[in-house]
Amino acid sequence: MSRAPVQLGERERLIVALDEPSGAEALAWVDRLGDAVQFYKIGMELLASGDYFRVLDELARRDKKVFVDLKFFDIPATIAGVVRGLSRWPVTFATIHGWHAPMMQAAAEARSGDLRLLAVTVLTSMDGGDLKSMGIDGEPADIVVQRARAAQASGIDGVIASGQEAGLIRTATGPGFAIVCPGIRPGPALDDQKRTVGVAEAFANGADAIVVGRPVRQAADPRAAAEAIQTEISGALR
Repeated sequence: MSRAPVQLGERERLIVALDEPSGAEALAWVDRLGDAVQFYKIGMELLASGDYFRVLDELARRDKKVFVDLKFFDIPATIAGVVRGLSRWPVTFATIHGWHAPMMQAAAEARSGDLRLLAVTVLTSMDGGDLKSMGIDGEPADIVVQRARAAQASGIDGVIASGQEAGLIRTATGPGFAIVCPGIRPGPALDDQKRTVGVAEAFANGADAIVVGRPVRQAADPRAAAEAIQTEISGALR
């Protein structure tokens, strides 16, 4: 059920999160960042604006890759329908939760075209204490690897995970299984993220791509910040 992995160009390995409340604000960031960014993630905040698919189409029109981050989680039949419909859009990555093997199998069987599915393992805003409060007995790294293996066995194309666990996932799943890492902090983490790593560390650990939001958007010069990350990625890949 798994497909050939997406081949990402070097400058497509930085995915910038367009977590904005309106389509106009999201596209203003695309204008501002220009050719420093080739790949964008659009998530739940933009969905609530009503502009979601307008932004998606505009990103595709500008030859940007699109990552739909809506973290689908429902009964298998519903997820299959959602993924089947989303496959008609110009989307490279989309997320589902990696908690239920039958749901993941249904999603994998339903996808078509260029769409690749990524299973969310453990959110990077969670640590061991958060998992215990949810009744999950295990350290984040152990749960992440369990869910990565289950996703791969279900035909899912890759996972979303902290760069802290990327090396363990790569060892467990081998080459060709996509690892996309959010929670990247070029400097100290001063927000709600808990399991963070730097750019070079994420790629050294086996990441295929990273997702960066606030460190770019809150920079004094966002385009320069994005270019600095691109330079760091280039060095890490060499």
